Amino acid sequence: MEYHLNNTVKHALGESNIYARDTCESYLIFHYETKLGEGIRTFLYFSAIAYCFIGLSAITARFFRSMESVVSHTRRVERVDPSTNTKIITYDKVWNYAIADITLLAFGTSFPQISLATIDAIRNLGSLDAGGLGPGTLVGSAAFDLFPIHAVCVVVPKAGELKKISDLGVWIVELFWSFWAYAWLYIILELWSPNVVTLSESLLTVLQYGLLLLHAYAQDKRWPYLSIPLERSERPDEWVPKEAALPRHDNNVHEDATEIHQMNDETNSIVDIFSIHSRNETDPAYQQLPSIDVSESSLEDEHVFEESHLLEIWKQQFVDALVVEDAKSRKLNNMYLRVAKVIWQLLLAPWRLLFAFVPPYQIAHGWIAFICSLCFISGIAYIVTILTDLVSCVTGINPYVIAFTALAAGTSWPDLVASKIAAERQLTADSAIANITCSNSVNIYVGIGVPWLIDTLYNFFAYNKPLRIQNADGLSFSLLVFFSTSVGCIGVLVLRRLTLGAELGGPRLWAWVTCIYFIFLWLIFVVLSSLKVSGFI
Repeated sequence: MEYHLNNTVKHALGESNIYARDTCESYLIFHYETKLGEGIRTFLYFSAIAYCFIGLSAITARFFRSMESVVSHTRRVERVDPSTNTKIITYDKVWNYAIADITLLAFGTSFPQISLATIDAIRNLGSLDAGGLGPGTLVGSAAFDLFPIHAVCVVVPKAGELKKISDLGVWIVELFWSFWAYAWLYIILELWSPNVVTLSESLLTVLQYGLLLLHAYAQDKRWPYLSIPLERSERPDEWVPKEAALPRHDNNVHEDATEIHQMNDETNSIVDIFSIHSRNETDPAYQQLPSIDVSESSLEDEHVFEESHLLEIWKQQFVDALVVEDAKSRKLNNMYLRVAKVIWQLLLAPWRLLFAFVPPYQIAHGWIAFICSLCFISGIAYIVTILTDLVSCVTGINPYVIAFTALAAGTSWPDLVASKIAAERQLTADSAIANITCSNSVNIYVGIGVPWLIDTLYNFFAYNKPLRIQNADGLSFSLLVFFSTSVGCIGVLVLRRLTLGAELGGPRLWAWVTCIYFIFLWLIFVVLSSLKVSGFI
């Protein structure tokens, strides 16, 4: 792919909001694109961004499967029963619940935004100005996570079903660090070193992610002096209902191993990534994995399985990518729905074929597939940054507005899917809400901290100067609006807990009223932030 951007029209966040459209000589593949009308080019570039978001959805499904395999890894632990003096061998999960939520889950769902911000920072190396797409997308993503995703999660449970947070202590810790992240960002922009970011500020931003992990782990383990004295309430051993986890009875292991690749609906094909909270590993995701005994006597059989089936599984990924599912098998009686289903599968086919090159997640506990999926996500994010430049250049829309609206919503799709799955399948609201608060924390500490650290390190050694933040006023204003609306969002969640006894679900009327209220808060954020950037406020 060839990409050209004329230096005379190359823009940075904070320059004039209106670009001379007739001077936009940028193009994506062919120079002939510049001869097309503005309306056609705008439609084509926006369509390309939308198609990239479809690709993100497809690779995210595969990424979640690999992540579930990573988190399900166990270690062999030998204990001696003091009463009988006999050796007891157990297989405990390697990952702690809270740490898995904040690292693999939150980092994974936020990786599209993180990679976009990092790529934007790398593209701006050598400039004293920070890129604008990254911070704009991450702040907009925080608003999208907090408002629309909460709105979806509130109405997802069945009518009358209540789902509440069982571990309030961990949620309060995560909520504190989430709010502090955006308060810290405001301090950097307006109080400590206005309009610039120093090396020490960016380094402290990244290090605070480690403090979040430590504090969350301390709260989960109830360490004295470092944890809030709140006990867990009504958290079952199996966070996924037993009726949703009935074992499957297949005739052979190979069919069981490849079944997950035959699921064509991308939303439904995302495994229950919250199975990290299932102590007995009885959720549907585990039932779809090869049934392998972890005892020593089965190690040889496991090796035989890997040798004989992994290549077949990988081959099956390519076959499934080229197969269009018969709509009748989905019991779709409406002809229009069948046609829509086929069209959707045809749109996904190129992405599925490309992502079939990702190795099966059964290899190396899923780590290879995990890393390869992140690489594909980064590649798509790079294309999105180029397309955003083109849209801004052709239409004259400020890139910051595009960042916290279209890009924020598109890159937050994995967060929406993950929280929706948790709100549907889990008995509690912990992971559905924890994914939102953790993702918002990761957005700042990693998503903004790492790109700023890259740029400030380069500027420190190359120029011995700090990093300038273009349009810092607009970003600060968005943060203030976000804080104000966030108080209204969290206040309603607290009110629901006090009156209904749960944050999610409840009577259908009140669930929808809460949903509409959260969407209204998001619209307030988008409209006010857009007006500020456009100079109307």
